[in-house]
Amino acid sequence: MNRDVIIACDFKNKADTIAFLDKFQEEKPFVKIGMELFYGEGPDIVRAIKDRGHKIFLDLKLHDIPTTVRKAMMNLARLGVDMTNVHAAGTIDMMRAAKEGLVEGASGDPAILIAVTQLTSTNLERMQKELLINATMEETVAHYARNTKEAGLNGVVCSPLEAAIVKNACGKDFITVTPGIRYPDGNMGDQSRVMTPAKARETGTEFIVVGRPITQAEDVVAAYRRVCKDFIG
Repeated sequence: MNRDVIIACDFKNKADTIAFLDKFQEEKPFVKIGMELFYGEGPDIVRAIKDRGHKIFLDLKLHDIPTTVRKAMMNLARLGVDMTNVHAAGTIDMMRAAKEGLVEGASGDPAILIAVTQLTSTNLERMQKELLINATMEETVAHYARNTKEAGLNGVVCSPLEAAIVKNACGKDFITVTPGIRYPDGNMGDQSRVMTPAKARETGTEFIVVGRPITQAEDVVAAYRRVCKDFIG
């Protein structure tokens, strides 16, 4: 699978999002729609961005009982998104149900379905003290990734620091989608486990998700092209 850069469109409303996308005249970047935008604007924001020719990663991280997740995924599939996700902590049965719903609801090929291993805002201390997971971060991510593969999903969301570990655990064809992309001269924000685009490329990850280094740049198109050059080449 070819590498790609996904822009995290973490804007508060449709107007801000469309104003941002209007700045791209030559490119049609792959974009991520997360909870803030989706819950504020509803499914119509997905339709509006799809109509503009963009691929969409709908990042809602479903985590509920299997039946609920299956039915929710059927509805999300009808939106025609290109990628969506669940939490791997929801169990193998829940992830299987998500895949079933996605296939049932799709009018064509189903979207890429991935599972979140550990959020990039979570560090080892928080994971062990607050989540009571006593394994290392690397062991936990690899275990969740193996569960995800067993459930029949396409890949996982993980920190770029763990992408190579996931590849080793699940094979090179198992997709990794990696947020937590920053430059040394940038603000880390609320991310704990980060990496530059060039370093992320070396891990073998297929997708990087980049937000503020692009969306808050003085020249967003130039920033996007810089990330693409460093990651895709």
